Amino acid sequence: MARGYGMWRARSRALYDRGATARSQGGNVRGDRRGRDVSADAKVSDAAEPRPGSAGEIFLVFLRLGLTSFGGPIAHFGYFRAEFVERRRWLSERAYVDLVALAQFLPGPASSQTGFAIGLMRGGRLGGLAAWAAFSLPSAVLMLLFAYGAASLADSWQGVGLLHGLKLVAVAIVARAVLGMARAFCPDRARASIAMAALVLLLAAPGSLSQIAAIALGGVGGLALCRGGGGEPIADDLAVPVGRRSGLACLAAFLALLALSFVPVRAGMLALFDAFYRSGALVFGGGHVVLPLLRDAVVAPGWVSDSAFLAGYGAAQALPGPLFAFAAYLGALAGAPPAGLAGALVALVAIFLPGMLALMAALPFWRELRALGPAQAAVRGVNAAVVGLLGAALYDPVWTSAVRAPADVAVAAAAFALLAVWRAPPLVVALVAAAAGVGLAALR
Repeated sequence: MARGYGMWRARSRALYDRGATARSQGGNVRGDRRGRDVSADAKVSDAAEPRPGSAGEIFLVFLRLGLTSFGGPIAHFGYFRAEFVERRRWLSERAYVDLVALAQFLPGPASSQTGFAIGLMRGGRLGGLAAWAAFSLPSAVLMLLFAYGAASLADSWQGVGLLHGLKLVAVAIVARAVLGMARAFCPDRARASIAMAALVLLLAAPGSLSQIAAIALGGVGGLALCRGGGGEPIADDLAVPVGRRSGLACLAAFLALLALSFVPVRAGMLALFDAFYRSGALVFGGGHVVLPLLRDAVVAPGWVSDSAFLAGYGAAQALPGPLFAFAAYLGALAGAPPAGLAGALVALVAIFLPGMLALMAALPFWRELRALGPAQAAVRGVNAAVVGLLGAALYDPVWTSAVRAPADVAVAAAAFALLAVWRAPPLVVALVAAAAGVGLAALR
């Protein structure tokens, strides 16, 4: 493993040095609005520089996202794109959408898997762990506090207004992501039609099965309609510090732990781990889809009451970060030992672990598969379907859960203008929208 990681760092350094040499030789560049040099020939943001980064840097960046990323997994994709593709340029637009498409196919929380992959590509295994921990920590801590009786913090009108303003930020973030990704990945009639078909399917029949079906049909549509033209370039920043042997080992661990989770055991830490691992391993798309599985895992055996489960679920809707952090609340309240802080940690690790193992099992083979001609055509269709998925989510649940009055439309539009026209940092826009939400709550 150490050898593979060293080879990855050397390769990343070489890619960076090659880009620096090309720029020093007078490549065709132009300045963007923030003063950086960008290739004039680049139609998408493929100018990312895959330089290795420290785990501390990655942790701090993802911690800020964990504190401000409201709106659920689809909104998280918008936050990630704004931060890592546009602002920091840690990876290209093409690589980012490929990661999102891959995460949608795998079991586990799609947005957390995407964040883990970005951290992995930036800083190796420690970077991936830092990204996951920082993004999940804020919501997990808040859910743990809620389990200990801190529910009254969100009872005031100021708190309600604050949370509502942050939901309106999610509307602007997702709208901007839809437009940007549509320009890059739906440039012709075929792909625009695939995106529109995915959007219609998901609006007509919302749910995780429809999401998987839309992406799968997008791949079929790509094979049928998107074979023309030359092969698309494979982004260098798709290189990951995970070899094939490590990937196969992760796959074996994923399947072995899943099989063991069905073996009956006495109530205790192992039973708690099994229940949450099984829930995380059997859900596709993450987010709200995991809730029925969690309810069966903790309510049916009598570990958590139904009323306590529903109260925690309601609190989880108003928090930033991944909804899977709800597991911290359930683990802390679970009647099965160890409960408390230890139970929260066991539940958190268990529910996220299968998704991370599945991602690391798939990544070493994704680049080779992506390089094949038919696979490229399928990926074109999948990328277009992801745009349709994001567009459907912009309406439901992002728009429907946040916009309730004309004033809400005004706040969301202003936030969109700050992001798209003035290029304001998402954190600044979130603070402005939160203040506006408090102001609207005071007037109502």
